[in-house]
Amino acid sequence: MIRTFFRRFFITLSILVCIIYLLACLAPFLNPHPWYIFGFLSLVFPYLVILLIFSIFFWLIAKPRWALLPFIVLLLGWKQLSVLFGFHFASKFTSSKPAPHIRLVDWNVGNMYGLSNNTDKKKHNRTEIAEAILKLQPDIICLQEFNHSTTQGPEADNIGLFSATYRYYYFSKDVNKENGFYQYGSIIFSKLPIIDSGRIQYPGRPESLIYADILSGKDTIRIYTSHLQSFKFGKKDYSDIDKIEQDKQTLIASKNIFQKMKMAFIERGKQADVVRTELDSCQHPSIICGDFNDVPGSYTYFHIRNKRQDAFLTKDFGIGRSFISLAPTLRIDYILPDNNFTIHQFDMDDEDLSDHIMLVSDVSLKK
Repeated sequence: MIRTFFRRFFITLSILVCIIYLLACLAPFLNPHPWYIFGFLSLVFPYLVILLIFSIFFWLIAKPRWALLPFIVLLLGWKQLSVLFGFHFASKFTSSKPAPHIRLVDWNVGNMYGLSNNTDKKKHNRTEIAEAILKLQPDIICLQEFNHSTTQGPEADNIGLFSATYRYYYFSKDVNKENGFYQYGSIIFSKLPIIDSGRIQYPGRPESLIYADILSGKDTIRIYTSHLQSFKFGKKDYSDIDKIEQDKQTLIASKNIFQKMKMAFIERGKQADVVRTELDSCQHPSIICGDFNDVPGSYTYFHIRNKRQDAFLTKDFGIGRSFISLAPTLRIDYILPDNNFTIHQFDMDDEDLSDHIMLVSDVSLKK
């Protein structure tokens, strides 16, 4: 009797995991505006993979024929499995690069404040962030959550930290308070001439997609960068997450977190459509990079990437976590060159100065 109960229980549990996994496999195809529930499912996809693998091994021991079900179901998610894990054992990133290669740095710099809550330390961190980037000697720098002031003096002149070396830049100024007192958004710096630039604002939001047309020899390449809608978790939200983990005030905390996440999934679905339309109209070889705030199994990632290369998957190994809070599976920052480029190197550089890890890649145009 007990044996029958446990057998039925584990069969039911395995079937339930298979069903949820199959629903999660629809996430790349269904825009979270309005199918926001699939945004949540894309987040838990790596954990569903683990459960299915556990189920396969469990049934191989308990009743081998039942192992076939989770195995087949697991393979049906190949589209997402193929972007979940990098299988290239990375060679050591070298500082030298041939002249035709272009080095690109992408980083969400967290308002240039670093991770400290101390005001004096924040002032110090802005220079440390700049130094961490400059030591790599990139040709192009794309930063998100960048801020600058034209009126507060040298201690808030964050463009000045780079402009001596990078004469050319384009700043989105998504937020511009008091006529330059505080400016915020994404920025592209370049050693190479910028011959055109532009900003496409997302509907109903201050954030935008920006681009710069950069002259590299006789070729023009377009660099896009953006910061897509985040969950906007503040200190209270992280405290609420801790309460959920400790089963304290779970209902209220869960409701608040759910509403913020739902809103973000919906907005990112809209923004991904805007980005896709812009990328389809581009006439130049292009690279899009930035903080998408969404995981590889999501509609956002697949819709924006389309047939592009993913620098991490091309050159690195592992899950590639780029956001250091909340969970170990959050790869949400990307460098995605189109197929006109060859990717030579890629690295993830954790400087412990932001809640995001810096990405750096060397690329060149195919001839």
